[in-house]
Amino acid sequence: MKTFKTRHQFYLPDDLSAKLDALTASPGTSKTQVLTDALNVWLERKGAQELDQRFGPRLDRQNRTAERLERKVDVLTEMLGLFIRHQLTLVAHQPPFDSDTARLGRTRYLSFMKLVEQQLARTDSGEATALAKQDSNHES
Repeated sequence: MKTFKTRHQFYLPDDLSAKLDALTASPGTSKTQVLTDALNVWLERKGAQELDQRFGPRLDRQNRTAERLERKVDVLTEMLGLFIRHQLTLVAHQPPFDSDTARLGRTRYLSFMKLVEQQLARTDSGEATALAKQDSNHES
């Protein structure tokens, strides 16, 4: 398969020309190949820096968003764990519900959901987790 090449004529400083001559002094190496490889490496490196400059801020922003989501999932997991522990330990083996108990349960559920909403509104997961632990200590 024949590849097409374009001839370029350019000037190099004397010291750089001497270094190029030294690189190509051994048989099997050509100035064209050395310059082609060097130019490819230079362009790839410059392209990588350009990609970092172009996409770096976007990736940083996505990383911060992912970290916030991870903190919120941690808070939700903590609250769910506390609720399940409460249900399994404190409310186990209860008699069947009558209408008053069902109404009380609904009120408690709405109260719980309000607390969850308040904790999710906080931006600092450490504060929300600390509050959840504090609430569990008060119930015990």
